[in-house]
Amino acid sequence: MVGYNHSNLISAVFITFSGNCKKALTFYQSCFGGILQFETFEKDLQHYTEIPIVSGSLISDRIIIHGSDLVHNEGRKIGNYISLFLHCKNTIDRKELIEILGVDKKNLVVKNTDRQRLIELTDAFDVRWVLGV
Repeated sequence: MVGYNHSNLISAVFITFSGNCKKALTFYQSCFGGILQFETFEKDLQHYTEIPIVSGSLISDRIIIHGSDLVHNEGRKIGNYISLFLHCKNTIDRKELIEILGVDKKNLVVKNTDRQRLIELTDAFDVRWVLGV
């Protein structure tokens, strides 16, 4: 798109984590910085080892992630039809993100990452990321 400025782009997403929302958002805070907020249930719920997060959010300069432990009636299904896109300033920025997201290098099949415009990876919480330059 002509005249489109990626440097001011902030992505916002909502992810259902089904039991590890607090752990996941805390991890993403270590990756991107920012402020965390959590709203929890007032009591224990069946099938949850901890009090579930009703709504959580991480707000950073780079990305906004909202999430919850509560899932739809059919349960959480991991699919390959959606990924989170994050524009990287350059290939050095992207390499740093690959490192801090803790990607298993065995699953990162792309060679010559400096030449690739888009790289897809999956983190420890089964969230797919597309990192573009």
